[in-house]
Amino acid sequence: MIPFAFRAATADGTIVKGTMQASTPAEVRSTLAGRAMFPLSVRRRRTASMKHMANRRQLAVVFRSIASLVEAGVPLERTVGASADLVAGRLHATLATARDELRRGHTFADALGGVSSCVPPVVIGIIRAGERGSKLEQALVQVADQLEREADLAGAVRQALAYPLLLLTAGGASVIVIGTVVVPKFATLLADLGQELPPSTRLLLATSEFMSHWGLLVMLGLGLALAGMVRWSHAGSGRLAIDRLLLRMPLVGRVRMGLATSRACRTLGSMLASGMSLLPALEGAGEAAGDRSVEGRLGRSCERVALGESLTTALTRERVFSPSAMQLIAVGEASGRLALMSRQAGDLAALESERSLGALVNLLEPALVVLFGALVAWVALALLQAVYAVRPA
Repeated sequence: MIPFAFRAATADGTIVKGTMQASTPAEVRSTLAGRAMFPLSVRRRRTASMKHMANRRQLAVVFRSIASLVEAGVPLERTVGASADLVAGRLHATLATARDELRRGHTFADALGGVSSCVPPVVIGIIRAGERGSKLEQALVQVADQLEREADLAGAVRQALAYPLLLLTAGGASVIVIGTVVVPKFATLLADLGQELPPSTRLLLATSEFMSHWGLLVMLGLGLALAGMVRWSHAGSGRLAIDRLLLRMPLVGRVRMGLATSRACRTLGSMLASGMSLLPALEGAGEAAGDRSVEGRLGRSCERVALGESLTTALTRERVFSPSAMQLIAVGEASGRLALMSRQAGDLAALESERSLGALVNLLEPALVVLFGALVAWVALALLQAVYAVRPA
């Protein structure tokens, strides 16, 4: 038996969430239907072992080839099997498992979402949305496009961060050398003089002594804390807390919200264009957002819509999307072109997030220069004050 998480609507519009042990998602849906509930989403629960994701560029090539073969009329099972033979490692194991699951009658999204999968949740969400709307080919193309955009964005960020990281490494090493080698020798010289030192110099010497005695333990403790935080972030509650924190951060939050808005709005527009009703489309968009916090907001918006609120009102109250995207969605709902305007909102959000990310990276370099410049200036000032304070005996 496999654990599944589900969301379902009752006859009076109440949204029910829970988990259920079953062999297949179809069995869960059948059980929910027997309880007079309409299943909105059923997905296999993911474990902490899901943290090892495949390279996005490689995934984009795989899904582009799968989309091309499916559009040419090749059965999905054969397409996935052929793609599995062209890759190695965890991705090969994931695709081989997916091929076996397809033979057992599972959907492609559920087949990809096994406990050993290396496919990102956002990819599985988009594919599930396409399967619900009978638009798997379009969903696969959308997945490939999304992965290629994210790979290009990640490459551009790495290239832009190369110099700031070099500056951070060199500056950090310089500060450590000054604090643990240069300043202690200067402290010995000043101690031999037996004179009272300025406050800034005493603070510098105390900091240097602390770094010399406890610096290694502090770095070890920080490393262990970081490793624990990373491990905790891959758990369900930890991941949600991290996503909420990132969305609240001044500049990072704007980039994070833009990327989540882009994925969710594009998926919502595609699902609505395929003829899917609004509530399941909102659930699929939440899965495709790639952010647990945004997914939760979309889930609460879905509950509001089920109780009779308009889509724009529900999304605005839950602060689901960026303001510019919300304007386009409001226009789409008012004009009856929600699918088209949702896709345009996703494109606009992607452009805004790329610009915000570029601005964030551009601010990092001068910030590091100012930081290390201030540290070096403080050390120099403290030492010079000590020199000028020395009085001849």
